[in-house]
Amino acid sequence: MSEETNVNSSYDESQIQVLEGLEAVRKRPGMYIGTTSARGLHHLVYEIVDNSIDEALAGRCDKISIILNKDNSVTVIDNGSGIPVGIHPKMGIPTVEVVHTILHAGGKFGGGAYKVSGGLHGVGASVVNALSEYLEVEVSREGKIYKQRYERGKTVTKLEVLGDTEMSGTKTTFKADPEIFEILEYDFDTLLLRLREMAFLNKGVIIRLIDDRGEERVEKNLHYEGGIISFVEYMNKNKEVLQGKPIYIEGSKEGSYVEIAMQYNDSYVENIISFANNIRTTEGGTHLTGYKTAITKVFNDYARKYNFIKENDKNLMGEDVREGLNAVVSVKLGEPQFEGQTKTKLGNSEIRSLVENTVNEKLANYLEENPSVGKAILDKCLTASRAREAARKARELTRRKGAFESSSLPGKLADCSERDPSVCEIFIVEGDSAGGSAKQGRDRKFQAILPLWGKMLNVEKARLDKVYDNEKLLPVITALGASIGDDFDIGRLRYDKVIIMADADVDGSHIRTLLLTFFFRYMKPLVEEGHIYIAQPPLFKVAKGKEELYAYNDREMDKIFKEKQWKKEECTIQRYKGLGEMNSEQLWETTMNPDTRAILKVELEDAIAADEIFTILMGDKVDPRKEFIQTHAKHVTNLDI
Repeated sequence: MSEETNVNSSYDESQIQVLEGLEAVRKRPGMYIGTTSARGLHHLVYEIVDNSIDEALAGRCDKISIILNKDNSVTVIDNGSGIPVGIHPKMGIPTVEVVHTILHAGGKFGGGAYKVSGGLHGVGASVVNALSEYLEVEVSREGKIYKQRYERGKTVTKLEVLGDTEMSGTKTTFKADPEIFEILEYDFDTLLLRLREMAFLNKGVIIRLIDDRGEERVEKNLHYEGGIISFVEYMNKNKEVLQGKPIYIEGSKEGSYVEIAMQYNDSYVENIISFANNIRTTEGGTHLTGYKTAITKVFNDYARKYNFIKENDKNLMGEDVREGLNAVVSVKLGEPQFEGQTKTKLGNSEIRSLVENTVNEKLANYLEENPSVGKAILDKCLTASRAREAARKARELTRRKGAFESSSLPGKLADCSERDPSVCEIFIVEGDSAGGSAKQGRDRKFQAILPLWGKMLNVEKARLDKVYDNEKLLPVITALGASIGDDFDIGRLRYDKVIIMADADVDGSHIRTLLLTFFFRYMKPLVEEGHIYIAQPPLFKVAKGKEELYAYNDREMDKIFKEKQWKKEECTIQRYKGLGEMNSEQLWETTMNPDTRAILKVELEDAIAADEIFTILMGDKVDPRKEFIQTHAKHVTNLDI
């Protein structure tokens, strides 16, 4: 570094910036809510609702209402005890003001107000306040209604008494700050998914979601007396189940509590979701490890005891026991320790032994008392074990043939010259003709092309051994280089972006759905970590004279006519029926050039919702698919017949 550079970048006490109050939150909102996109916007609602849920966990609340107002503000009302309003002994201001204006202030840090809590551990209300254009709180407590208003985290009115009341609870209305958020409109279905989850996890609590933004009020009441039993039944509603009612297990020790609901279906995939204090632990943790270890032991012991497994046979593997299993594992504890990059992995070691001991005892008793259910489950586990062995042999055969070696890539793959996966991308292209145009039009340095032909295997209806034997899917597995299923290793992925490029018609949609089903079921980390994309080729080319413009939908085409002041009858409009109709230059310009293309990133917002939609679209049951088509048919705008 040069002397001049050192002088110009001097570092002294004047450069130390002190952010007072909630300024730190406004300066770095991503540190507190993850993102300022739609996900972060919805997170504001969850934080306020979490405070109400904590009241429910403490036994002080059983009704929560969430209202989406016409101005895109949100109101959350609960019938809890109400935030304390007296003067805080240390801060000298009303406690409700402390909760909303000072980070790490709340009833979750000790003092016995909450034995169990979720949320952002005491920063939720203040973070929402900091990131809101305004926030108003009304507290009904000790016979009075109190109100205070804040704007962008700062107090703008003193705490005032509005009147008398016999009720108790907290009402919070806030409007997300347009200076912070990229999007300000809430999605009703996104909120509904999360709130339904909360209602399942807190049986008996009534959660109402109300949308007042449209001409007609939309209202959903979420109330499940069955708790996580109802949750598992909901997860299995479009599947054929092996036993009538979910198995329910619960246990407690030294202030910690575990409850588990589990039910098998006839699918070939497991779906186990875990929670700690109502927080979804997407990375698992000690409670999930304890559960998986215990059920494997219990089913092997049961199988040995009743000769489902003979003396010299191998034990069932964990994946055999979990095939077709839908389960919810929920623990509640006083001091959760979260680990992992996203702080969604539970680290408390004592919880593992609690879960293991509870499952070992209670599940073993259940199987003894319900032998017909035990036999049905064991039959499925043993079939899964045989299929796993067949898959192992198929995998070894494939490796012996060299198909999984990087030196033996698929014959149709046109690979890129760059060897750094972080800058490489692969287009999985429908059809040889489009593949030919893509190969000619691509940037050979970092773009690879893999043409596919014909319909591939629907993996929703097939086990792993059938996947290894499928000539349409094997080139995809080989090209990506990361294997599948339990062998999947994202560290060996050869391309950072996997882009599905299919025609904008019914067949193209089917191929996209088949590929997405495959990635979701057998390469799930690809979806979870944001490596899957969908190309967006244009639907129209509009030409007048020598000028040509592309439109990706009818709205964009109308915009072209308006901005250019062209008349339709004076223009040539070409509707692309398939990618093969574009030459290589057009395909590069419209669909492949990173500077001009539009690609959709496939994100996994909710694994339960994703599992449900893949089951409906690709599963064996016809009625749910028929109902789905009838419900959504009116929303279809482009369908080639």
